[in-house]
Amino acid sequence: MGKIAFVFPGQGSQTVGMGKSVVEKSDQAKSIFESADQRLGYSLSDIIFNGPDEKLTLTTNAQPALLTTSIAILTCLEEAGIRPDYTAGHSLGEYSALVAAGAMDFEDAVFAVHKRGEYMEEAVPNGEGTMAAILGMDRNDLQKVTDEVTANGDSVQLANLNCPGQIVISGTVKGVEKASVLAKEKGAKRALPLQVSGPFHSELMKPAAQKFVEVLDEVKVQDSKIPVIANVTAAPISKASDIKEKLIEQLYSPVLWEDSVLTMLELGVDTFIEIGPGKVLSGLIKKINRNVKTYSVQDFESCQQVVNELKL
Repeated sequence: MGKIAFVFPGQGSQTVGMGKSVVEKSDQAKSIFESADQRLGYSLSDIIFNGPDEKLTLTTNAQPALLTTSIAILTCLEEAGIRPDYTAGHSLGEYSALVAAGAMDFEDAVFAVHKRGEYMEEAVPNGEGTMAAILGMDRNDLQKVTDEVTANGDSVQLANLNCPGQIVISGTVKGVEKASVLAKEKGAKRALPLQVSGPFHSELMKPAAQKFVEVLDEVKVQDSKIPVIANVTAAPISKASDIKEKLIEQLYSPVLWEDSVLTMLELGVDTFIEIGPGKVLSGLIKKINRNVKTYSVQDFESCQQVVNELKL
């Protein structure tokens, strides 16, 4: 039997009503939503279950909402005795991965990501930063493009290295626009502007990272029980001091998702279980290696199916 990795989605996967079926079937999942409301001091669960969409999409709500939903769904797998050998998460999803690995308590994590969302929103005035997905271009070639644009005075960086031929860039509006045009001139198939509220995972997030240091000092981070593959390095970490350091760096560094998946494959993982709304990560993993098994656990029913398959 190969190894199992639990992977957790990031911002953009949220949908109104997510997690509802799990809460209706599981008291443990229900208590996760209740403790989120209690820790944050407002009804996050009402926003998750009833919307409106505009409210759920706000970074300060979307981040704790995704974490809460992912961890609630995770309790169903844990109750069935399914345990991972590694965990990983895409950007915000890294916090779900840390909770799953025992490095953070859920209440501390939900408080931290709410603050993280707040600081990310504040770091760059609305309308000044953005992101775009560049399709069909090699990362080294795209790196040269972003370096050139940045050297000419408009900041832009590689932000998410998702899978071969899909890289997200991030920076000032001008920087992203110029890099998108230049990338297409140099052979990229497409450049798609993303509907985001800021230039995440770019140098422009350094002010947010500085503020966030204090939040991580307030919450408890401990050594994880199982290794977590860090976004920043695509390497396994488990020491509390390393985890804290990487969470700060993660705010302004690229998410090395493709590399993280390759690391897990090298470590013997042959089964990836995506826990949370959507199937974004399962799709990316299949593009990186189509021979691995991927499961998407989004609700109570899909959780039962996966449990039954894995226990055969």
